[in-house]
Amino acid sequence: MKLLTGLVFCFLVLGVSSQDWLTFLGQAYDGAKDMWRAYSDMREANFKNSDKYFHARGNFEAAQRGPGGVWAAEVISDAREDIYGRALDLLKHGDSGHGLEDSMADQEANRWGRMGGNPNRYRPPGLPSKY
Repeated sequence: MKLLTGLVFCFLVLGVSSQDWLTFLGQAYDGAKDMWRAYSDMREANFKNSDKYFHARGNFEAAQRGPGGVWAAEVISDAREDIYGRALDLLKHGDSGHGLEDSMADQEANRWGRMGGNPNRYRPPGLPSKY
């Protein structure tokens, strides 16, 4: 629903021309691929304390695509933390508050990456250079 609302908003309210609209969609698509690649690398690396790095990296790479990439990174990050993350954290940690603290730290890394901050700020020592 957020996706549809965002697209309608951009098209109607912002008055985006068809050329700009296609550019925005292309950037969003490429940004979503960047986010997926960072997620896949995080799963493959399976490296302790590296999740913030991959959050920042995915958002950084998506944001480099342009406004569409920034939008895609924000929607994907928020959906992951708001929907999937909350439910999973509740199952894993109960009502301990650990999940909320971790989610807030993830969102900080997401914002850092989207604003163009260097993802290596969150890179854990010993993470293979492949990532």
